[in-house]
Amino acid sequence: MRIQTFSVIAGSAACNARCPFCVSRMTPPQGMSLKLPEPHWRNFAKACALAQQAGVTTVLITGKGEPTLFPDQVTAYLAALAPYRFPFVELQSNGIAIADGRIDDATLADWYKLGLTTVIISITGIDPQINRDVYLPHREAYIDLVALIARLHRAGFSVRLGCVALAQGVSTPERLQDLLAFARANQVEQLTVRPVTTPDPGTVQDLSVFEWTRDHAVPEHAWKALVTWVEANGNRLLQLAHGAVVFDVGGQNLCLSNCLTIRPDEEELRQLIFFPDGHLRYDWQYAGAILL
Repeated sequence: MRIQTFSVIAGSAACNARCPFCVSRMTPPQGMSLKLPEPHWRNFAKACALAQQAGVTTVLITGKGEPTLFPDQVTAYLAALAPYRFPFVELQSNGIAIADGRIDDATLADWYKLGLTTVIISITGIDPQINRDVYLPHREAYIDLVALIARLHRAGFSVRLGCVALAQGVSTPERLQDLLAFARANQVEQLTVRPVTTPDPGTVQDLSVFEWTRDHAVPEHAWKALVTWVEANGNRLLQLAHGAVVFDVGGQNLCLSNCLTIRPDEEELRQLIFFPDGHLRYDWQYAGAILL
């Protein structure tokens, strides 16, 4: 069995954003609640061993909520991962706690020393009003994205912007070009754009998430036009096993991908997902996709 990515769930279901397309609400709770769980360290070691034996090169620390709300647990996971020497260790975040200074420079330095290589910031594009409406409707303004990227670079990390494409956001070649120009100007190492995914309604905890994603999804013809523009104006570099394609577009790395798990073949899994209760799964949507 070959495995692409080892995803590690850090923190609880608590989050400091209010995303209407919340992946946590799209998918079953799998034992997660607002209370911070103590990781099942025995099973975590087994999951690390399996990931290593299966050729995993990338570990993704992510969450059913926002992992940076619990920086000590992120540090603990990084320390536990360090002996396995995975080449790439990434942290997925909405960036709010880092931008607000709740994650101090000493913590960022510790994460760097423990092997964290990349911080992925979730966005819907570069329009601060759309980002504010989606992530922080309870606040007057969105975070300073430029300052956040600069701070992460000063700490030594690579930065990836993970853009969820919405009908009102990055849904045309012109808006994608603006996003690419922003990424170049701020020396963003990697950019991923994926259309918001409408989940299987039978697996969704909160039906309002299904309805919102359905109503705000990029129309199929618009997404095809965007992909056509990328293929005409970029150079295809790499196709990943789960279907994502990486391009160079005017010197900017760009990956076109999909939000949720794509069905694997018998020889390859897109990801392992470790949950703090000790369960090891390979799909976000279906509770039956369990290995341990």
